[in-house]
Amino acid sequence: MRHTSYIEISRQAYRKNMDFLKSDIGPKTEISVVVKGNAYGHGIENIVALAEENGIKHFSTFSADEALRVHEASKSTSDVMVMGMLENEDLEEIIRKGISFYVFEFDRLEAAIIVSKKLLIKAKIHIEVETGFHRTGFEWDEKEALIQLLKENSSHLSLEGLCTHYAGAESISNYVRVRKQIKRYKKFKQWFDAQNIFFEKYHTACSAATLLYPETKMDLVRIGIASYGFWPTQETYMYRFQSLAENNKNPLKRLISWKSSIMNTKSVKMGEFIGYGSSYMAPRNMKIALVPIGYGHGYSRWLSNQGKVLISGKIVPVTGTVTMNSIAVDITDLGQVQKGDEVVIIGVQGDHEITVASFGESSQQVNYELLTRLPLDIPRRIVD
Repeated sequence: MRHTSYIEISRQAYRKNMDFLKSDIGPKTEISVVVKGNAYGHGIENIVALAEENGIKHFSTFSADEALRVHEASKSTSDVMVMGMLENEDLEEIIRKGISFYVFEFDRLEAAIIVSKKLLIKAKIHIEVETGFHRTGFEWDEKEALIQLLKENSSHLSLEGLCTHYAGAESISNYVRVRKQIKRYKKFKQWFDAQNIFFEKYHTACSAATLLYPETKMDLVRIGIASYGFWPTQETYMYRFQSLAENNKNPLKRLISWKSSIMNTKSVKMGEFIGYGSSYMAPRNMKIALVPIGYGHGYSRWLSNQGKVLISGKIVPVTGTVTMNSIAVDITDLGQVQKGDEVVIIGVQGDHEITVASFGESSQQVNYELLTRLPLDIPRRIVD
């Protein structure tokens, strides 16, 4: 049974992204591909397959359910790391499967120790420290109690990493704030070193920090949005532009294309309203096409009378209000158009392209938001 739309994921684009990132990061630093938010809307299983094809052996997730999906999808016994949500009752399964996880509070640490003792399996933990993001992480004044627990339970804990997350690394306006965070992390590291507590990996950098702050490229970097072919912000790209190779000023390639087809066509007379309400009155005799995607599929209502799609290689506008399951588009000036013709929502058709960034300009959504709002039930497939 056909779905109303489908998503294509480009193997070639992913390979180009990873080649650029590996070259930029260097051989001494491991890449952990971040697959939170259903791999930024691309599908966890798809991205695990593509990443492992490109030599990636480490994945970062937000939650335990995502980590289990990666674990099941992996064909290379890759390392999996949970950076966020993990219920204490799920620790047993996570520890049994060898999945590592962030510890940023005493409750989770104490629960992990209890489970480790029960299973006689070391819990693989990453200690997260607070450096200025103010969401998760051990505070500086908690360090003595923390190190006491780590030392007393060293036989039950595998210290996989010392980590933090930099707030605002994607914007040069946060330069001073990021510098302070880097300094605080180094202070934590020096203190642990002085206490003879050492970690397998030291990691702090997301895509933005990796691209803008070279000293944050430690043993591991956590690459999310950049691996999917997007700069964290336009500001990030502008900052790096001069350092990019002259023959490759756009090294990050979008993986995702989103396509549908025309459900039906209809003629509308001048002066008639199209769709719900009265937001669009036909300024002339028109022909419209109905496309079966709407805000229920992640196509924002902000795109009412503003969105664009590609049909017959031409850019055509959305007319009227975006509904839950459909949009109407103006095909008056196109040639022969009929039911079943391809509609490109994101991607290339003919000489034109609808980019993910164009949605941000029209709908006040950032790349991250649009991508992660694409429902799980839209079919996704890898194409060469």
